Amino acid sequence: MNVELRPLRESDVARMEEVLSSPEGTGELQWFGHRNLQHIREKVAAGGYLGPDDDGLIVEADGAFAGWVSWNKRFWGPRATSWSWEFGILIISAFRGKGVGTAAQRDLVGYLFAHTPVHRIQAGTDVKNLAEQRVLEKIGFQREGVIRRAQWRMGEWHDQILYSILREEWNTAG
Repeated sequence: MNVELRPLRESDVARMEEVLSSPEGTGELQWFGHRNLQHIREKVAAGGYLGPDDDGLIVEADGAFAGWVSWNKRFWGPRATSWSWEFGILIISAFRGKGVGTAAQRDLVGYLFAHTPVHRIQAGTDVKNLAEQRVLEKIGFQREGVIRRAQWRMGEWHDQILYSILREEWNTAG
């Protein structure tokens, strides 16, 4: 399957809203209840969901809408020097388990290292999301530890696992 990342278009917004509006669309590990999604329309209208501190790209598989990736800055000290990218991904159910998420995340990490001065990229995932854990490890991320009770979802707190990769590790793994 040919997987590509591309900037968001206004025509993508309705599909994103549809996916985010139900647990069937997001999957059980990414359903956070109903929420205002107007920020997506506003960000796309203002610049295609691309900005200096947070961004997003559509994932296409064989030319079809398969989901999206997004990333934002996470700070570990002074904002000017101590930041990393943290990314997330949502692949719609019809494309899960087919390598689309692996290819999209590998492409995103390569893109971020090629086009930004970042030294560290990180991702978190639910402790129950074994598929995402395998993907992150497959593309060279290292498991750093469990972030206890970090995410509120479906009426209870959930543990998350933090993964990261450094630029010099990507140069040898990517």
